[in-house]
Amino acid sequence: METFVSSVSGKEFSLIEKISARGIRHALIALIQQDVPSFTHDSVLSISELNYYREKYIASMIVDDIGTLGEMEKTVLRSVRERDTLTDKVEEIEAPLSLGQRVADKVASFGGSWTFIISFGVFIFVWISANVIFLSNKGFDPYPFILLNLILSCIAALQAPVIMMSQNRQEEKDRDRSRKDYMINLKSELEIRILHEKIDHLMMHQQQELLAIQEVQVDMMKDIMNSINRSNT
Repeated sequence: METFVSSVSGKEFSLIEKISARGIRHALIALIQQDVPSFTHDSVLSISELNYYREKYIASMIVDDIGTLGEMEKTVLRSVRERDTLTDKVEEIEAPLSLGQRVADKVASFGGSWTFIISFGVFIFVWISANVIFLSNKGFDPYPFILLNLILSCIAALQAPVIMMSQNRQEEKDRDRSRKDYMINLKSELEIRILHEKIDHLMMHQQQELLAIQEVQVDMMKDIMNSINRSNT
């Protein structure tokens, strides 16, 4: 099997992985030259080395955009580098709920339903009717229903923080989903940028091949014209 020596690492690679620096963007060449100053447009490298510097170039673009690489950005870059899917790393894992969290969810679910509103309305109606109509306002809680007001105040004072506990946990889950969506969108953007780089490299490589073919054709035409001239003379 034919091989070549990479100008970047000095290692031997299969000839089918050979990439000429003439078909690489100037920004990537400048990035490679930071590690290998002797790298020029006449140098060669392998496709795996080129992909490494492509990912490094994309990472530097992310740093320029957001200022620094956080843990989420590093996870996305590792996923791109290892050609791995990201959904299995960001899939939602439900943690077991504590007793307080389950109670908070039940209270929030019941307190925000028509069942609670209708039931509590019926309870207040029965309470007022029992004291005003049946007991002639001389019952256990005559008008202005001080005991009823006390019960309503206690329920509101206890229900509000319990519902807030449930809402805070839901907001944390929403923030976690937002972080996961951001990671997936970031990876999609990186994959698209890398794909653009590969397409641009392919087009530049094809243009170089076309130019080489044209040069060969011009040389052949010159040879033909020289042969015709010699035959005429």
